[in-house]
Amino acid sequence: MIHVRLSPTLNFQFGAFTVLVLLICSCQTHVIGPTRPIAATVGEDVILQSFLDPVMDAFGMTVEWTRPAMNPSFVYVWRDGVELESKKHPLYEGRTSVFTEELKRGNISLKLSRVRISDEGRYRCFIPALDKDHVVQLVVGAASSPVVQKTKDSSGLVLQCESTGWYPEPEMFWLDGEGNLLSAGPTETVRGPDDLYTVSSRVTVEKRHSNSFTCRVQQNSTNQIRETQIHVPDDFFEVQSSSSSAKVGLAASFAVSILFNLILGFFVWKYKTKRSSKDHRVNEEETESKPLMKMKELKKGKAARIKPEVHMNVSLSVIITYLP
Repeated sequence: MIHVRLSPTLNFQFGAFTVLVLLICSCQTHVIGPTRPIAATVGEDVILQSFLDPVMDAFGMTVEWTRPAMNPSFVYVWRDGVELESKKHPLYEGRTSVFTEELKRGNISLKLSRVRISDEGRYRCFIPALDKDHVVQLVVGAASSPVVQKTKDSSGLVLQCESTGWYPEPEMFWLDGEGNLLSAGPTETVRGPDDLYTVSSRVTVEKRHSNSFTCRVQQNSTNQIRETQIHVPDDFFEVQSSSSSAKVGLAASFAVSILFNLILGFFVWKYKTKRSSKDHRVNEEETESKPLMKMKELKKGKAARIKPEVHMNVSLSVIITYLP
C-alpha cells in the first residue's frame, strides 16, 4: 500500500485553497426570490419562495425563516438536517415547513399552511453560513362571492348585493349586461370583530336589452375578484309597471276624492254662513221691533182706560144737570 504524506507546506496550501473556494462560493451565491408581495387567501396554503443562486445543497446548512416584527421572531428553523421546533413562535406551530428533498437543489422556500390575517407582514429567509438573506412580503386577503336579491320599492325594481368575509376592505360595483357601470347608492361597509369586512349596496334598475346585471366585489392589493350575475325576466318589469300604474291611479283617485270633499265642504260652509247671517238679521229685527210693540200695547191700554173715565164724567154731568 502506498501512503502519500503531504508536507506541512502543501497541507497549509491545500487548506488555504479550500477556504478560498468557500469564500468565493459564498461571495457568488445569493438568496433570491420574488420582489413583489405574495398574495394569500385566509384559510389556504401559500409558499414563500426562496432559492440559492447558483444552486447549492442546503440540506446540511442552517435555514432560518423569521418575522422581524415578532418575538420570538422564528417561524421555522432547519439545522443539521432536522427542524428545531423549540425555537418556533407558538402562532406558527404545525403550520410551517420546508421541502426537505428540494433543499438539496437549493430550494429553501417556506410553506405556510392555513393562512390567517395575522400572518400578513415581512418574512426573512437567512442562511448564516453564507451570510445571505432575502425578504418576502406577504399580503393576506379574504373573499367571498356576493349574494344578490330583488326587492320592490316605490322607485321601481331594486337590486341589493351583499358580500361577507373580506380582507382588506374591498370595493363594490354594479354593471349592466354590456359591462357599463351603473349609478348605485353608496357602499355600506361593516368591520366585524374578526377584522373581516361586510359590504353591501343597492341599485334601482330599469328594463334593458339583456336585463342582466352584475354585482362585482374586488380587492386590488390581493388581486381578489368575486362577482354574481342576475337576470331579471321581462314580465317582472311588466308587473312592476302595472303595479306602478295601479298606484298612480289610486293616488289620482285619492286626490280627486280629497278635492271633491274640499269643494263640498266649501259649499256647506258657505250655506251655513249665509243662513247664520240671515238668522242674525231676523233676530236683530225682532229685537228692534219689541220696544215698538210694547209702546203700542201701552198706548192701547191707556186709551182703553181713558174711555170709561170720559163716559163716567159725561154721565155724572147729565145727572147733575137734571137734578132740581
